[in-house]
Amino acid sequence: MTAVVKLQVLERAEKEIMKLSRTDIGAVYEFMHKFRANPDQPGLDLKSLRGDTRLMAARVKRDLRALMLHIGERDYLLVGVEHRSAVYADLDRYAYRINRITGGIEVMDLHPIDTQPVGDSIVGRALADQPEQTALFAAHTDAQLVELGVAEPLLPLIRQLTSEDELLELVDRAPQLTVDVLFALFDGKSEQEVLEQVTQPVQATEVVDIDDFEAAVRRPATPVTTDDEALNFMLAESFERWQIFLHPTQRRLVERRYSGPARVGGGPGTGKTIVALHRVAHLVENLAPGDDKAVLLTTFNRNLAADLRTRLVALAGEKVLARVDVVNIDRVAARVVAEGDPAAPKRKVDDNQAPQLWRKFLAAEVPETEWDADFLAAEWEQVILGQALSTRADYSRARRPYRGRNLNRVERNQVWELAERFTRWLTAQDLTTWRQVAVRAAALQGAQAAAGEFRYQHVVVDEAQDLSAAHWRMLRAMVPAGSDDMFLTGDTHQRIYDNQVTLGSLGINIRGRSSRLTLSYRTTRQILAAALEIMSGEVYDDLDGGSEDLAGYRSLLRGARPRFYGASDWAAELNLIAEQLADWSMPQDGSVAVSLPTRELANEVITRLTADGIATVEIGPDGPKRADGVHVGTMHRFKGLEYQKVIIAGVTDGFVPRHMINRYRDSDPKRFQRERQRDRSLLFVAATRARDELAIFWHGSPSPFLTDRQIQAGTPERP
Repeated sequence: MTAVVKLQVLERAEKEIMKLSRTDIGAVYEFMHKFRANPDQPGLDLKSLRGDTRLMAARVKRDLRALMLHIGERDYLLVGVEHRSAVYADLDRYAYRINRITGGIEVMDLHPIDTQPVGDSIVGRALADQPEQTALFAAHTDAQLVELGVAEPLLPLIRQLTSEDELLELVDRAPQLTVDVLFALFDGKSEQEVLEQVTQPVQATEVVDIDDFEAAVRRPATPVTTDDEALNFMLAESFERWQIFLHPTQRRLVERRYSGPARVGGGPGTGKTIVALHRVAHLVENLAPGDDKAVLLTTFNRNLAADLRTRLVALAGEKVLARVDVVNIDRVAARVVAEGDPAAPKRKVDDNQAPQLWRKFLAAEVPETEWDADFLAAEWEQVILGQALSTRADYSRARRPYRGRNLNRVERNQVWELAERFTRWLTAQDLTTWRQVAVRAAALQGAQAAAGEFRYQHVVVDEAQDLSAAHWRMLRAMVPAGSDDMFLTGDTHQRIYDNQVTLGSLGINIRGRSSRLTLSYRTTRQILAAALEIMSGEVYDDLDGGSEDLAGYRSLLRGARPRFYGASDWAAELNLIAEQLADWSMPQDGSVAVSLPTRELANEVITRLTADGIATVEIGPDGPKRADGVHVGTMHRFKGLEYQKVIIAGVTDGFVPRHMINRYRDSDPKRFQRERQRDRSLLFVAATRARDELAIFWHGSPSPFLTDRQIQAGTPERP
């Protein structure tokens, strides 16, 4: 046999390969090429196992064997790489099935790769049939578990699970859906909730034939890779797993055809950005030939946009990037204004400077006014600019959601007149805010759309919760309405900017096309539990007039419990930071970061650590300035970043939440609540940047966002 055969690699095998030595990894890659060229060459020693015509083994090197399923006549699936003795000594340990729910191929090793004696292992107890404690899943029958998607061969082992540690031991060798279902049940979800949140999103859309392996290998529930270049990168350890494989839930969202705008939500670390990047690559693959940038990939801030560009190149290559415009949303707006209105003001200032500019304007132009500068700045930004109101009549009729103070017609006339004068005052100084730029860009782009002129065929937005109404109007006008026109990912629990919108009112109807991811790949269960505790008691919107929660949000990773410490003053807290870094063996390889609520506190931490001889790297608007050192920055700068270990310091009442928002408590209660929610979200974002360990410090009075249990936690022992 000399014809080239098809050899695909199952995700389970990829995990095993990456655990091998570099020499063995190279041997596996060489084996793949030889096998594809001629699987029958004598050196490969291809043979069936235990008389099974489908389960086969082949020689990788003297002591290493590739375990494969024979899918079709010229089609093989690499499902594992094992030591020779493990392959032939205990053949009954291997089980493979097509899952009745997902239709995907599942391969299981029923013998754990474990250093503990068999008699003390899960399997040992299963064989002895001697459960020591109450079984975790005693309340669920085998039939119920199978209906939820649990792999049937694992049921005897599952029946013997009595602790979370034993459940975690099952993770590396159980199929993904089995793991998802068991952890959801373990976390207290009802069978109906698990069915709706975990099982149904990955359920096959067609009737599953459990004997048709050729159909099964083509389904998203069988995560495989076939591309030689991707395999090369993977085996060279320069390709992250997220760049190759998608969870079946994610893949379905990526490859689905939508009849209009679609949105994917989910908590931190659930893979929303990964889905957005794969969605871009999928859209480009289906474009007609050309050299135009037909797809826009955008997000709110610059460092995230730069990161998206880097990751897209790593995922899909320069060829895909050539068809994609990757740029942050304010730069998109500035480009539109520069092209359509060359006379527009050139000096742009951040929107957070608007209150200060209003104070200067009022002092210079209207010194006797009784209007408050902060109120006027918020009314101008959120209502007049937020709704792109162009006339006094429009403003007099406008709804003012999220605004605490009611205005009568006379007061609205006064505010409108002041807003017009303020705008002229800015223009005279050649100044404009980014929100003004967005409003102008929306108007200019809207005129082009009315003339049938559009800039893109598809728009993909990451961190959608951070965009303003004007941004959405501009984007809506950039792409013709239709199938797959707009794809949005985001989480309103991570909204750290004052932009609250209802997409339906802006011509972006996502009803019936919203999905949610619930499995976190970034952080441990312990850190996730602490972060969710911080968010308790708040209600968040879903970008379309409804509410959204984090129900079903979970992690399969395990680590140390977060540490909570209070200090008497800031100097003592600085000592705590230094001591925590020392306890973590002072890593200076970019794996550890310190997050602070203000730039002043961040600068003081940098000064202190530098004086201690610790290399520190500031996190700026474009991200960390270097990859090494201990990274230090404000909470706002941590959006889109992740670290192995994170210290959040200065979590003190007055800093978190900011003391200045108390001025709105009585005068503008709605704004007070909104600002308080933003600060809570900021702490949530910072906490969920940590993958393995988290420490939260404060001095004086702790933040009210921390619960009594967290404040009183002291120094918990590691689990």
